[in-house]
Amino acid sequence: MAGKYSPRSRSPIFLLTILSLLALCVLIFLFSISSRTRPPGLYSTRSSETSFVASLEYFLAQRVPKFNSDDTVRAPEDEVAVRDLDDSMYRIESERVHGDPYYPLGAPIRVYVYEMPSKFTYDLLWLFWNTYRDTSNLTSNGSPVHRLIEQHSVDYWLWADLIAPESERLLKSVVRVGRQEEADLFYIPFFTTISFFLLEKQQCKALYREALKWVMDQPAWKRSGGRDHILPVHHPWSFKSVRKFMKNAIWLLPDMDSTGNWYKPGQVFLEKDLILPYVPNVDLCDARCASESYSKRSSLLFFRGRLKRNAGGKIRAKLVAELNGAEGVVIEEGTAGEGGKAAAQNGMRKSIFCLSPAGDTPSSARLFDAIVSGCIPVIVSDELELPFEGILDYRKIALFVSSGDALQPGWLLTFLKSVSPAHIKEMQQNLAKYSRHFLYSSPAQPLGPEDLVWRMMAGKLVNIKLHTRRSQRVVKESRSLCTCDCKSSNFTGPVMTYGGQHFMKCKFVSNVGPNPSPQSRSSGVI
Repeated sequence: MAGKYSPRSRSPIFLLTILSLLALCVLIFLFSISSRTRPPGLYSTRSSETSFVASLEYFLAQRVPKFNSDDTVRAPEDEVAVRDLDDSMYRIESERVHGDPYYPLGAPIRVYVYEMPSKFTYDLLWLFWNTYRDTSNLTSNGSPVHRLIEQHSVDYWLWADLIAPESERLLKSVVRVGRQEEADLFYIPFFTTISFFLLEKQQCKALYREALKWVMDQPAWKRSGGRDHILPVHHPWSFKSVRKFMKNAIWLLPDMDSTGNWYKPGQVFLEKDLILPYVPNVDLCDARCASESYSKRSSLLFFRGRLKRNAGGKIRAKLVAELNGAEGVVIEEGTAGEGGKAAAQNGMRKSIFCLSPAGDTPSSARLFDAIVSGCIPVIVSDELELPFEGILDYRKIALFVSSGDALQPGWLLTFLKSVSPAHIKEMQQNLAKYSRHFLYSSPAQPLGPEDLVWRMMAGKLVNIKLHTRRSQRVVKESRSLCTCDCKSSNFTGPVMTYGGQHFMKCKFVSNVGPNPSPQSRSSGVI
């Protein structure tokens, strides 16, 4: 009967509909697979990677060096190139100042990244990659060399973010510029720590000298004397043989080490340089982990590491002698290898407080391991300077104890037991919030350590420009030029302390002649 419903008459349409839906499902599946395997165009499609090795693997697969290892780049050495660059930078700066009444407040830092020959950059990264599985390569104190390099890999994380395509970057505090005259700062992408640990000694020193000459030949360096150049020297042994020639540059450091064991007087100070955190050696204890671990933190105080250290780290042995065997205290000898990582991570997640004494330098990676583990750091390091302290308040997440108090019999444990449960819980909650500030990642995350580097740099920028311009106009005969480097041979007064830094009082002497008049002398603190 015409017009009457017939299931058989609708079956071709039904089958066609089913086939269409299946085809759509297949297309969606194939698209999802391809989006996971294709070379990423946007970092928003990738999860954040905090493992140095995993991030480096992706980086080396995606980035092709512009220079071969045997290439050399010769910059113009005549004064005309320096003057032309200075004129161009002044013109652009003037346009910004007059065009934006709020400049430079709120403006992102503009960084020019040098394209150095690959022997200073990619070749060293490949050297690490090809050898990092070597477990026999140890430092003199038994720490795995490659793990030590990872802890100080701030040069990699910053550089990888800076040279990534803008479409893949998340940070708004810094932009990379393609022309030197547009730059506020210049980044030197030389892997000083990898070269120190993985090259033969003389080969390393030769490479240091080559890098030094390459950078100092650049017109931008000559223009400012290096004052607006950023040099990552995060391991205190790295670049040591030549860094005295680059003391005007902004150094990225693990701490200041005012003891003088690692840096010479006048080389490092807070106004010029920047403290960056070590890369944590343990995994992040995220919000879920932190919540689950509250009831499992059965130990009062935990420490794992090398018990005998040099310089300021000698306090470790004294603390161990004082605390060893006490109830609720766990002290273990160990290094940063894979087994050490698991043991440290397990111990920190089971403890309320983590002891963080000085190492060979005032700081150690242990502090940042404790922070990302949700274990409240107990810092016993009188000379310690902390990363990003202009932004972060460490009193919210750590306890600070003087070495004198800590070594008094029974004092430290009595102090820790007096901290109220409410205060402990508040600090643990703050640790969960603060952890993001100490996790290097690819892509670099807002409010991560890479981002805080540039936020801190923004606070230094006006002062950097001040000293650069002042150095360009001060004449040799000026009374404001100090003729001494505050070494012991020309030390003329007591050590003075200002803002936690130690200064020596020196004579400012004019260069007018061999017998300057009293009017040409003045004394001050440098």
